[in-house]
Amino acid sequence: MGILEDGSLVEKDPKLCFVLDDGDVIQALELGVRSMQLGEMAFLLTNGLYAFGLLGRDPDIPSDASLIYNVTLIKVRDKPSLGVLTTSDRISLANQKRECGNFHFEREEYRSAMHSYSQALSILILPTAEPLSSEEDEEIREHRIKCLNNLAAAQLKLHHYDDVINSCNAVLEMDTDNAKALYRKGKVLSERGHYEEAMSVLKRALKLEPTTKAIHAELSKLVRRQKGQPEITKSPVRLKPKAHLKLRDDLNPLKRHSTKQRVTYKMLLIGALATALLGLLAAFILKLDR
Repeated sequence: MGILEDGSLVEKDPKLCFVLDDGDVIQALELGVRSMQLGEMAFLLTNGLYAFGLLGRDPDIPSDASLIYNVTLIKVRDKPSLGVLTTSDRISLANQKRECGNFHFEREEYRSAMHSYSQALSILILPTAEPLSSEEDEEIREHRIKCLNNLAAAQLKLHHYDDVINSCNAVLEMDTDNAKALYRKGKVLSERGHYEEAMSVLKRALKLEPTTKAIHAELSKLVRRQKGQPEITKSPVRLKPKAHLKLRDDLNPLKRHSTKQRVTYKMLLIGALATALLGLLAAFILKLDR
């Protein structure tokens, strides 16, 4: 259970289960449970650096919010072996990882998104000896296409062009008429100056989805490049405060040595409130138990 400084309840999950180092929970929980004993109940006080950061979490957790967690370590076990999972269990687990990747992607945390999508794809690789029904095989294929397309989108944001091409080609091997894969592949080919191939690929995408504005825009950009015309640039837009904060999303908090003094000072302020927060949380827990 987690609360904000004002006592607002923002996290409550009596059955929370996660694998260490998989990135499914905030760093405060990842780091905190490592030092806990089985059956122990602990209070974890964290600032935003190890929680939801400068972006917060809409609509309940504001930017750079400090939180206090009440955590009980109920059970510890080894990571599930993929070899003993059924096909349906694999799909369910892969979907969890993909949704986690979508959460990171929406926050523009593209490296974390790539990690989650890659995990989902590895889960969807079944042993060759495992027999599948036609329905299961189709379901696995559809989920792999979703994960690969999402992975390509994250790779494109980070300009990992070789990886984008590989991901798109993997999709097109399973679905030759996948418009999303064709669009992203065509975009990368255009960026790299392979204009004729890019034109062919983008026209295929447009034929499949003739109303998609992004494909029209990319084709127009490609035509201007072929003619040697300067690209149309939009007028500079002043970043909104929240958008400006997102520029730091790819930094690893554990490596931000330059912010050590600022963080230490803030933790002193947080520490001054710790006693009051613990009292508030205790009262909150008692209220829930009534």
